[in-house]
Amino acid sequence: MTHQNLMNNYFNPNPIYNEKDFRPRFGMRHHVVERLLHDVQHVNPDFQYKLDRAAHPGFSPHQKVTIALRMLAYASLADAINDIYGMFESTSLDNLVGLCDTVVQLYKEEYLRGFSGMKGLLDCMHCQWKNCPTGW
Repeated sequence: MTHQNLMNNYFNPNPIYNEKDFRPRFGMRHHVVERLLHDVQHVNPDFQYKLDRAAHPGFSPHQKVTIALRMLAYASLADAINDIYGMFESTSLDNLVGLCDTVVQLYKEEYLRGFSGMKGLLDCMHCQWKNCPTGW
């Protein structure tokens, strides 16, 4: 149900929220998140849809990326994510680290323009980027 609500709100062809609503909630534009979703799923198997250890449907790629982006965009605590999205703190943190590592792997050679407003963990302190904006 959480996945379907997320899709209906932001990702289906006629979402409830438009681009103007999307950017403040995700910290970047819709097309950047769509590219990120596509790229991350192809590089990191943890972001592909699969069953959990109990053979129940796990979190969708959209949920995993959204949760990590919300943690970054709002500097949200992992335990708050459990209350909102039903993802345990340890899973949220693993998910966040996985997304950050994958983003660095994927985009380290180009300027991460869509991430410039993030308040969270992804900044120029974690790796060397050729086009890192040193004025931040």
